[in-house]
Amino acid sequence: MVTLRVNGEDRQVDVPPDMPLLWVLRDVIGLTGTKFGCGIAQCGACTVHLDNQPVRSCQLPVSAIGDRAITTIEAIGQTQEGAKVQQAWLAVDVVQCGYCQSGQIMAAAALLARVPNPTDRDIDTAMSGNICRCATYVRIREAIKQAATGQQHGLQVVVDGSAA
Repeated sequence: MVTLRVNGEDRQVDVPPDMPLLWVLRDVIGLTGTKFGCGIAQCGACTVHLDNQPVRSCQLPVSAIGDRAITTIEAIGQTQEGAKVQQAWLAVDVVQCGYCQSGQIMAAAALLARVPNPTDRDIDTAMSGNICRCATYVRIREAIKQAATGQQHGLQVVVDGSAA
């Protein structure tokens, strides 16, 4: 038996020590908001927080967690940064298919906790490991800026080389 601190609750799970955290969260505990993407820690869909730091749960064996706190998408809205990011995500209408969005939100919330007013470079660096197949990157950047400042920055649509 392993005891994990997930979203503020101690959860006892009987799993092999090499089982990836992703499968413990989804299949054993039943928290399905964290998604399986690539399985090799490259796409970011499986991002969760481990002691407030973003990590890829698909390659993290449960034995490596110890007593560190795990936060998933189901509880990120309980943090100040997470709530701001979720509100901005809705306001900017970031989601297209939505599959990668839990990982995107987790990465964005970690960024804002670390850098409250990020530059474009900060955003690019923090979000670089999160892939969106629908290419909503412009809206993701806008939502992060809005979450940081509380102000709408507005998306500028360019058509035929001129602003629309």
